[in-house]
Amino acid sequence: MLTENTLNTIFVLLSILNGLVWGWFALDSRREGKARAVKISLLLAGGSINLFLAIYLTLFIKTVIFFTILRFGLLFIVLFFLPIGVIPPDTTLPTRRVDERTIMFARHRLKPGTPEYETYYRDHPEHLAVDERTRARPGLFSPDSKYPDPLAYAAADTSFKITEALHHMVEGEPAPDQHPLTPQAAARYIKGMAEHFGAVEVGITELQPYQVYSHIGRGPGEYGAPVELNHQFAIAFTVEMDYDLVAAAPTGPVSVESAHQYVEAGKISVQLADAIRSLGYPARAHMDANYRVVCPPVARDAGLGEIGRISLLMSPKMGPRVRLGVVTTDLPLVVDPPSRDPAVIDFCTICQKCATNCPSNSIPFGERTMEDGVLRWKLNDETCFAYWNQIGTDCAICMAVCPFSHPDTPLHNLVRWGIARSGFFRRAALQMDDLLYGKYPQKGRRPDWL
Repeated sequence: MLTENTLNTIFVLLSILNGLVWGWFALDSRREGKARAVKISLLLAGGSINLFLAIYLTLFIKTVIFFTILRFGLLFIVLFFLPIGVIPPDTTLPTRRVDERTIMFARHRLKPGTPEYETYYRDHPEHLAVDERTRARPGLFSPDSKYPDPLAYAAADTSFKITEALHHMVEGEPAPDQHPLTPQAAARYIKGMAEHFGAVEVGITELQPYQVYSHIGRGPGEYGAPVELNHQFAIAFTVEMDYDLVAAAPTGPVSVESAHQYVEAGKISVQLADAIRSLGYPARAHMDANYRVVCPPVARDAGLGEIGRISLLMSPKMGPRVRLGVVTTDLPLVVDPPSRDPAVIDFCTICQKCATNCPSNSIPFGERTMEDGVLRWKLNDETCFAYWNQIGTDCAICMAVCPFSHPDTPLHNLVRWGIARSGFFRRAALQMDDLLYGKYPQKGRRPDWL
């Protein structure tokens, strides 16, 4: 039988634990600049006073409170292990290759009066009206855009210039003599080198036809030429985008960070490819505006994450707050298992915060649909890109509001651990995320130098 002293001790310990956890969360939220989360965390930490004051109640009431807390605790444990939100792993694969000429970035570069322009819109007349409406908008980094920002635009533009300067380094002839390496040693070397150069996560997969563009649509190379990429392996990696700059979406700082990480991904990819060629094996780097592969499915197949509602890779640690780089090669490598993560798909299914916050209504609500043989959410890239050209930045509100985008901290990682293991926890975590950050999260802090 529980004595009064025992109950008093339990309530004191619970009050201390509650205060420490929510106090810790308040401090983390303050560092992240999340005022709403700080206030609510402090209020929840203040609930410790109520637990502490329970020691002054009668023994009967204390006993009732204790067993009520115990029942809720046991119920939580039971619900954690129930098969709620179980989704079978998706094994569908694309049935066709993507023509790079059809993506919005390639279409936007077409110049009226050129043969490429005339040929493309002759073959795709359904795209002409929407593309002309987008071209009529102010454009990215325009002083006439909704968020004119000369300082941010200058910083972002110079990064894109550096990325373009790297384009001539993506390919080259391999050394005449091959250095012998086992697939295990080569994979260890490549991953270690990529992480040393700045990659956060690295994975390897066998290159599949559906991962490769069918025709060249932008960058170096002959426009419209068939893509011939016969490498056996693809190395995919992520680079992290700064949390504070992403949280400033959709204003200028997010474009500064987006462009900067395209540079970092480009640098890493050309370094990896050049090192592989120095060992005597063919290799090609793939970077912004000079891709021959579609990066998200390559990264998913290399085990780096799942494709979420916003059609971007969802990294387990950083959500969509990453940029991707890829190197294809014939260097023999050990491949990683692909990411087919039902937990991420279930969370994206119930969350929909990105769709709720999308100002151009480009992100679909509801369940995934079958698109080209793949079960997926289909982003409306036309309305999304048109909005970019209206506001002058690459928006990224969806990236900023995604609960998976929270910083890589012990508390957030504890939540990610629960999300990966329990459908009930995913639903509870989503409700808590809405409570702490709101369904429409506040915009982040702008750095002083901008």
